[in-house]
Amino acid sequence: MKRLSLLILVLLAFYTSFAQVGENSYRLFLTDKNYNLYSVDKPEEFLSQKAIDRRVKQNIDIQINDLPVSKTYIDSLEKLRLHILNKSKWLNTVVVYTTDQELIDTITHIGFIKSKQKTVSNLKPFLKENSFEKNNLTILSEKNDPLDYGYATTQISMLNGHVLHQSGYKGQGITIAVIDAGFYNVDLLPAFDSIRLNNQILGTKDFVDGDSLVFDASSHGMKVLSTMGGNIPGELIGTAPQANYWLLRSEETSTEYSVEEDNWVAAAEFADSVGSDIITSSLGYTEFDDPSQNYTYSDMDGNTTFITKAADIAASKGILVLNSAGNLADDPWKYISAPADGDSVLTVGAVDAYATYVYFSGLGPTFDGRIKPNVAAMGYQTAVQGTDGLITVANGTSFSTPIMAGMAACLWQFYPDMNNMEIIQKIEESAHQYSNPDNKLGYGIPDFGKAANLTNTSIISFAEKVIVKVYPNPFSSYISIELLQKANEVVIIELFNIVGRKIMYERKSSNGFTIINLNNLENLPSGIYLLKIKIGNQIIQKRISKIG
Repeated sequence: MKRLSLLILVLLAFYTSFAQVGENSYRLFLTDKNYNLYSVDKPEEFLSQKAIDRRVKQNIDIQINDLPVSKTYIDSLEKLRLHILNKSKWLNTVVVYTTDQELIDTITHIGFIKSKQKTVSNLKPFLKENSFEKNNLTILSEKNDPLDYGYATTQISMLNGHVLHQSGYKGQGITIAVIDAGFYNVDLLPAFDSIRLNNQILGTKDFVDGDSLVFDASSHGMKVLSTMGGNIPGELIGTAPQANYWLLRSEETSTEYSVEEDNWVAAAEFADSVGSDIITSSLGYTEFDDPSQNYTYSDMDGNTTFITKAADIAASKGILVLNSAGNLADDPWKYISAPADGDSVLTVGAVDAYATYVYFSGLGPTFDGRIKPNVAAMGYQTAVQGTDGLITVANGTSFSTPIMAGMAACLWQFYPDMNNMEIIQKIEESAHQYSNPDNKLGYGIPDFGKAANLTNTSIISFAEKVIVKVYPNPFSSYISIELLQKANEVVIIELFNIVGRKIMYERKSSNGFTIINLNNLENLPSGIYLLKIKIGNQIIQKRISKIG
């Protein structure tokens, strides 16, 4: 106690001689976690049981970086009249605000402060999006489909996501933390009626304003959430309509500062502490308005930027971290941004309804040559909840990422004993260009039916009266469909392109074992198609790819 009292007296002596000039916030890197109130032997004092269970399940030890920042150091800084804006236990930092420039100039003379970094510099996060009128939406949907996705049909069927949904996997039991700029009117808009009624929104927290009021801020996070948790049958159903959600605000859209990296890190640590399984983030950082603070492409190496270090630490805690590739491919920057460069982050690029790369989607590889983005989903004219209560569309990897996050939740529900990195591997291995990845789409567009081994060789219908085998997949000039059924039924086979235009129709009678061939397909463009098989009152859908 004598040593601690002396420390506080020394700090107060520093303060008394300082003039009040300037106005800034700074990130202070601390030397250690001495004088800590907590111990790794008692994690229940600073982590939820769900967070502890996640570590136990994935054989992850409680470590020193799990301990909160030393309260002694926080108290000492506050005695200097430094206002604490944020802190990170993983990176052992504190963000402070002061108008006392002389104090900041000399603060590294204090023993427990290793270094400082200025955080007042405008960032350019990629919240870029475009909205269109409702009549611009494309749709492949029929009222007798098992789930009527409405305007979201293409973005889900492109990933074969409906296969998991139809098998009962809709994200139940999985908790997704959404880190974004705000969740305007999520407490009122119709797409979120179900998750409100069923108490699937576990809580909210605002790391910008320091409260829990997130429904009065940006609509960006609201639209992001709608691609996962939305549920208006016939209009919009998200990729994880039965998952649980934490809504965390880290981005201030009107005045962007690098302190928002610290906000993001604090939000990720909070997500961990409350037991989130997945973090989805549609934010990213590259260049600052103050050139001295700029990141460069060489910093996109997975080990340099503050936010990327934290994203990888989050993954080391067993969390599945997804981040958008960014919308800067048509910008001089061109590449992905931080934290999308993280080696343990599932980075998501964007395609359009034709499964074609979209011009703005951030490019890889990372500076050290790793494949980025990892995978891609629909990020152009993506169906989202609009601020006016209607369904609209928006552009950006901001929306392809949560679409992927929701499907990842369903896949993890299917494979509850896998760890986060095994889920990423499953997703990548199912993607359509896994054997030949590139710098635009990475491993390509995942097939979640394939990832769950539900569509490798056959589809079993709900009533288990029909077994269907479709091959070859991918196809070049023909498709063969094998049916094995008990009853004599009329079979209707329809082939759609990815935007829902019907390009082939066959009607056959079938009894017992039947083979139906779709021939003369060599002139079809390469890409992804949807095969719909109707047998009586049953509907079976399968995503297939055309090559050559």
